[in-house]
Amino acid sequence: MWIRDVRPWGGPTSDVRLEGGLVAEVRPRDDEADRPAGARHPGAAGEEELEGRGRLLLPSFSDVHVHLDSTRLGLPFRPHTGGPGVWTMMLNDRAHWRDAEVGVVGRATHTLGLMIARGATRVRSFAQVDVDCGLERLEAVLAARETHRDRAEVQVIAFPQAGLLREEGSARVLEDALRAGADVVGGIDPCSLDRDPVRHLDLVFDLAQRYAVPVDIHLHEPGDLGRFSADLVCERTAALGMQGDVLISHGYGLWDGTESQTQGLVERLAELDIATATVAPGGRQTLPLARLAEAGVRVGLGQDGQRDYWSPYGNGDLLDRTWQLAFTHGFRADELVEHALAVATRGGASIMDRELPRLAGTADRPGLAPGDRADLVLVAGETPTSVVMDRPQDRTVLHRGRVVADGLTLT
Repeated sequence: MWIRDVRPWGGPTSDVRLEGGLVAEVRPRDDEADRPAGARHPGAAGEEELEGRGRLLLPSFSDVHVHLDSTRLGLPFRPHTGGPGVWTMMLNDRAHWRDAEVGVVGRATHTLGLMIARGATRVRSFAQVDVDCGLERLEAVLAARETHRDRAEVQVIAFPQAGLLREEGSARVLEDALRAGADVVGGIDPCSLDRDPVRHLDLVFDLAQRYAVPVDIHLHEPGDLGRFSADLVCERTAALGMQGDVLISHGYGLWDGTESQTQGLVERLAELDIATATVAPGGRQTLPLARLAEAGVRVGLGQDGQRDYWSPYGNGDLLDRTWQLAFTHGFRADELVEHALAVATRGGASIMDRELPRLAGTADRPGLAPGDRADLVLVAGETPTSVVMDRPQDRTVLHRGRVVADGLTLT
């Protein structure tokens, strides 16, 4: 396929050739006005062509923190009934998720389709597993992945939302989820939720070792408590040789310490190749995004729950969340706004595929060179910054070199 008349990362107008699911060539635009009469576009006979219409060409979005098993997108709005704290919110979700107008398989499948249509072709979704739901929610996310298997790459995280120690049998269900096909093992707030961080993390990392899967730890814990849990995660990563296979999600409390604490943690994450994923929350300490990028820490973006029993926020559009990332960090300079876009695209991709290089600073714009996977989004706009500000609906989405959505509609 040739994609005609596009501007990679907002640069000069180009024609881009795809072959075997990869970007094969990027060449300056072959202008019709400069071509002799009767001459055709370069390329072999029979090659498909996609008209870019002067739109920007970007790597497709990578949503690396989403809960497809708890979404209510597409269903009637309902009052927010959750209370404060992770345990209280978990109990509220547990009381209501089975009563939705559509079953969890239908909801997960619908929301994943919305995300793909808006440009996300790499997705990392949590699936809650506990003594209440067993593997039902995991199986729903696996079913959604199967439905959209030709449109997106989806990694599924077995996630013990209720902890591992508070309810008898929780650790056994988590292991059952790995046997059932989960790609990643999750953990959550080892100090504040389970109140035994050593045992909690030992269970999680032991499963990761035995099933050869990565680790993703939800960390909502504040300040020094969160930094203590992060230190324990770092210790295990180093001791077990799991560099590149561990991610800390959220990490709300990690960045409100002293300058030396912040710098030390950035350096430690970079040294151990421990990634982090943010959902760009408001009202909390922001990530030191520029410093993390310069150090080479992998950072990805996600939408978390989407209009579910935890929160009324979320709409399936990671470009909207990219705007939120830039806004909550106070970014105004083009380089920094575009860096938010790089985090939402190639930053998350490098978490799902550790063979991809880390972003090399706030000016790094990878993902569109020959040899890169042809997971792409064409979007109308003047510049990458204008795309983040305006979030245009004129988008065409490709996964592995094939058009999977156009105009926010799946193909």
